Amino acid sequence: MTFGQYPSRVLIANRGEIALRVIRTVRDLGGTSILPYTPEDLMSPAAELADEAHALPEGSSYTHADAILDLARATGADAIHPGYGFLSENADFARAIAAAGITWVGPSPEAMDALGDKMSARATAERAGVAPVPGITESITSASTVIDFAAEHGYPVALKRTDGGGGRGITVLASDDEVRSTPAFDSATAGGGTLILERFVTAARHIETQCARDSHGAFAVVSTRDCTLQRRNQKLLEEAPAPFLPEGAHEALIESSRRLLETVGYVGVATCEFLLTPEGDLWFLEVNPRLQVEHCVSEEVTGLDLVALQLRVAAGGHLGEIPEPRGHSVELRITCEDPSAGLAPSTGTITRLRWPAGPGIRIESGVVEGDVVTPMFDPMLAKIVVTGATREQALARARRALAETVVEGVTVCTALHEAVLGMPAFTRPSASGLLGVTTRWIENDVLPVLAAGAGSAGEATATAGPVAAGSRAPAPAAASTRTRSTYIIEVNGQRVSLTIPDGILGGHGHRGSLAGAGGGSHRARRGQPLRGRGAARSARPGSEGAESAEGVIAAPMQAIITRICVEPGARVTEGDLLIVLESMKMENYVHAPYDGVVEEIAVSAGTTVSAGDVLIRFADETTTSEKEA
Repeated sequence: MTFGQYPSRVLIANRGEIALRVIRTVRDLGGTSILPYTPEDLMSPAAELADEAHALPEGSSYTHADAILDLARATGADAIHPGYGFLSENADFARAIAAAGITWVGPSPEAMDALGDKMSARATAERAGVAPVPGITESITSASTVIDFAAEHGYPVALKRTDGGGGRGITVLASDDEVRSTPAFDSATAGGGTLILERFVTAARHIETQCARDSHGAFAVVSTRDCTLQRRNQKLLEEAPAPFLPEGAHEALIESSRRLLETVGYVGVATCEFLLTPEGDLWFLEVNPRLQVEHCVSEEVTGLDLVALQLRVAAGGHLGEIPEPRGHSVELRITCEDPSAGLAPSTGTITRLRWPAGPGIRIESGVVEGDVVTPMFDPMLAKIVVTGATREQALARARRALAETVVEGVTVCTALHEAVLGMPAFTRPSASGLLGVTTRWIENDVLPVLAAGAGSAGEATATAGPVAAGSRAPAPAAASTRTRSTYIIEVNGQRVSLTIPDGILGGHGHRGSLAGAGGGSHRARRGQPLRGRGAARSARPGSEGAESAEGVIAAPMQAIITRICVEPGARVTEGDLLIVLESMKMENYVHAPYDGVVEEIAVSAGTTVSAGDVLIRFADETTTSEKEA
């Protein structure tokens, strides 16, 4: 069923700030939003705002397609919006939704297959007549293939897992020796992945187009964006439209994007990503067949609601008029990372949170004070979107917004943004009239400066650092039987609100099992983990390395076990890959410290470990041989 030209009951298969983003549009359009949630998200802002919030079955999560689809059927959803991450690029999930007679808010499974990984995307680009970064569009399985390619094209080169995303699964190699010793081949094999090879472009800007195409063949580029400011291939700051482009680049971006989407019969919203070199070369990178995190800046310069556009096109509607961009918009990703320590991840409880306001400021966040930041997914806490009539005004407002931002309890990257927004290399064009920064600028030029001045950087982030000892939340007001309080409870797996007079549950300001507090209508909260399934635990002292005791391989950091590359009883040699960890979307490798035998594996894939937790019990080759003798 649809109301007007939009689906009427939309299930959002996601959480956090993107779930809130979609819920708000569904409400604007007069529809009903349906949200699945896991136990720790019961008190989340998204669950609070959704028209209906339903518990997923015990043990399920946002990546369990069957559980999501069962809920959609049970609640009468006529559309599923996947947001980004989780199931948003899962073609099999899209097929199952279509088979159930439910509208999938995204491109067809066939289009997703054609663009779904780096290998198929390269092949599609070649078919569309759009030049990808020079490379090999076939599975790479041997070092000799990489060495032969480098002999022709030069180093550095990049091995990329075809199932990687968000900067993960990329290994940059600078010599024959690095190729021969890289664990990338073992890691890909252990994880069932495939590697492709590309020349690694050392100096380029990251330019993308926010595209849309409907089932009637209409196509538009809503705006260009510049996403050059990155660390470890993940974006930190984005802006629209892309500034200071060389002559002809804008037209080439639009035509290349049109060819890509038309080649696969794409219907929906997409982002086409490119590298722009100082010489003016434009190389295709990939197509993201979903909404992007940075879609907000395109909305701000056009006045469009891209989620509404997605819903309309998914229901068979027309694109309609796409306004020309006006003004300029910048998005600052506020991530839980420490700029003075090379953007090392930060976890903990958010004890104080104040976002900026005023002209041109938009905040996209799914967390509140008391929420817990864990390493389960990416480290983004919020997006501060700043818009002005010109780029100069937008940057000035961004500086003001950062001065108003307060985050305590975890360390965030505001010092990095403050530094960047004061550097002429970013704020002004170069002598040639172009933007002089590249995708390596943050790592090569900005972070070393912040690390060298860690003391001053620490002072600059004082409002974003750990809360002072002894800080306490304000005491609740005394309860009155003439006032009411609202409690969140769960009835038969559905989240509902219960409003009752204060005092009924026993005592003034009682904070019992319903977590209530006196003093009028409100919604009490408990800590909600940021993009995670459990509270962060403190790292153990003395756990700097992976080998923390003789015969024990321990976790070097709080992380998720993504792959286990060995089995109990396996004989390994020094340097062999044992386990792959992921902390805030960054892969880390644990290798054998010496020749030996794996006696016990103490963890399993998908579990979370703290720094110092035992991963593997290990015996060296000499000890094992003596036992066998």
